[in-house]
Amino acid sequence: MFTIEDRNRLRDQLLAEAELDDAVVGIAFTGSHAVGADDRWSDTDIVLAVRGDITPVLNRWTRWLHEELGAQHHCDLPAGTRTIRVFLLPSWLEIDMTFAPEAEFGPRGPQWRTVFGQAQPLEPFPDPDPDTLAGLLWHHALHARISLERGRLWQAEHWISAMRDHVITLACLRLGHPATYAKGAHRLPAELTTPLETTLVRSLTEPELHRALGATLTAVTDELQRSDATLATRLRPMFGELSEGTEGPAGAVTPGGRRFSCSRPRASTAWVPRSGQESQST
Repeated sequence: MFTIEDRNRLRDQLLAEAELDDAVVGIAFTGSHAVGADDRWSDTDIVLAVRGDITPVLNRWTRWLHEELGAQHHCDLPAGTRTIRVFLLPSWLEIDMTFAPEAEFGPRGPQWRTVFGQAQPLEPFPDPDPDTLAGLLWHHALHARISLERGRLWQAEHWISAMRDHVITLACLRLGHPATYAKGAHRLPAELTTPLETTLVRSLTEPELHRALGATLTAVTDELQRSDATLATRLRPMFGELSEGTEGPAGAVTPGGRRFSCSRPRASTAWVPRSGQESQST
């Protein structure tokens, strides 16, 4: 693994190379390093302001990072007119490099430090939309149950784990913590996070997945009750339908008093989707 000295040397090399590039008219650090909050394990997030066509600059820097710094791989993240290229270097050094048109060089959040160039006033990145997250929660709950009915255990585990991630995001939004990539999860109070431990899938068996789904439905209902009580009231009985007619280990009691057990139903009471209701999530 890289050392702090390795990372600092890399940052110095990036700054020196940027100063030699006539097409680069600005450079800034973002992320934890920009505000002096980086630790032993932080990566490097850097933004280059590019005058003119980004493509040749992007290609030139990519070639330099591979040939001179030994980059092992890179990939791109969607970012509109900008390009975010993420590089993996030896010793697990990671660089997240944003190549931005000159007019889009500026802070979109609090973690920004201009090294040189003129930063532009830009709209901040929006927070995740709570209504969209709520939609993902009921969508994932439905498809977790459908996956179990089809015997697709890995897919069921996928949906259950994704539901837990969205519960964490909703809670972070509600409490004013960083919400993306679970960056604020460690700040959540124990009364919220301890029940989430029961949503972890401990083995890939049908009884365990049904148990985990029941615990996750409870966690979802609890968080919706805190963040959007009206919606929670509407969805609570529908979440109950996902476990209707089941037997087995009971889950926790929801705010409405219903226990979500989510054991597999008998064949005569099995819940199945109507024809034509399946989405691309299948």
